[in-house]
Amino acid sequence: MTERAQAGPGRRTLLGAGAAVLGTAALGLAGGPADAAGNASERSGGHGGGHGFRLDLPVPTVIGHRGTSGYRPEHTLGSYQLALDMGAHVIEQDLVPTKDGHLVCRHENDITATTDVSAHPEFSSRKTTKKVDGVSLTGWFTEDFTLAELKTLRAKERIPGTRQKNTLYDGRWEVPTFEEVLQWADREGHKRGKPVWLYVETKHPTYFRGLGLGLEEPLAKLLRRYNRHRRQSPLILQSFEPGSIQRLAGLVATPRVVLLSGAGGRPWDFVTSGDPRTVADLVKPEGLKWMASFAQGIGPTLDLIIPKDASGRLTAPTTLVTDAHAQGLVLHPYTMRNENSFLPADFRRGTDPNAYGDAFGAFQVYFATGIDGIFSDNPDTALLAAADFAAK
Repeated sequence: MTERAQAGPGRRTLLGAGAAVLGTAALGLAGGPADAAGNASERSGGHGGGHGFRLDLPVPTVIGHRGTSGYRPEHTLGSYQLALDMGAHVIEQDLVPTKDGHLVCRHENDITATTDVSAHPEFSSRKTTKKVDGVSLTGWFTEDFTLAELKTLRAKERIPGTRQKNTLYDGRWEVPTFEEVLQWADREGHKRGKPVWLYVETKHPTYFRGLGLGLEEPLAKLLRRYNRHRRQSPLILQSFEPGSIQRLAGLVATPRVVLLSGAGGRPWDFVTSGDPRTVADLVKPEGLKWMASFAQGIGPTLDLIIPKDASGRLTAPTTLVTDAHAQGLVLHPYTMRNENSFLPADFRRGTDPNAYGDAFGAFQVYFATGIDGIFSDNPDTALLAAADFAAK
């Protein structure tokens, strides 16, 4: 992604609860060499030295993390709808497959904590222990259910101890398929007169490919069916596995982002292939240059932007924002939440870990680093913080 050319922000009115005015700029995205799925005119030029294009998104972009998981059970149509109504610029989906190859929206294939599966005696025998990306997990997994079976379950709040109010909505929504989300986005887009942006992650792609349930091909098929496979489509693809992003680059021209965990971590496809590089290697200029050859952005954990000390307080920012922008990559770090337990120690207020802290103050510090957007469980808070930042 080409940087925003240091352009000063324009103005744009955001729709939704409590309309706010933000500074905006189109995000310039550099196209990778494998944009083979776009048509010839899409591949032939645009912003950024003849190989890029623009996304019509405000900066900083507010991404509804799993919808509005601070207010509704995550990855439900109710969570997505509220994010849209609040004015989130982009709404995130995580994709895992069913036994019969349908893509459904769950943060993990382990659905023990996010559905009422444990209350279904007919599925008690499906409880099992598996090793997913090297981690042993015991529970129920989407790949052991057909879509029809999964549709008999209902979603529930994942962390009820922290978000007790969200439990009011337990059982209200089913697990949505990604196709249902695409249909919902099209309906809402027509209703509102502008496209609904989606941010779509392939979860554990190497693991699922090993089961014969590869994610990228059925995802690309759906993107083509719903005309979201082009460079200018209102959708961004993301994965913690660079190989998944490379595979998608050969299937569709949709913008792509590599997610980055802690500095000491390794993408699971690196582990299985013997690639010795860690995230710390990928955030160096050489690693960023490599990712820019097939992706248009990165989604680092916030700790890669500003590390914390042993007490949980923020330290000095790293050079990642500057270094990534130098390679034409945009940065959409994750994840801001309002609760004390999730905030840097500097911004916690009181002693209740589940109470809200000074999220607005934390947003200002992160925005000041020059990031292009941010994932948030509380899009309304993020939008107000972005408006405050743009007004300075």
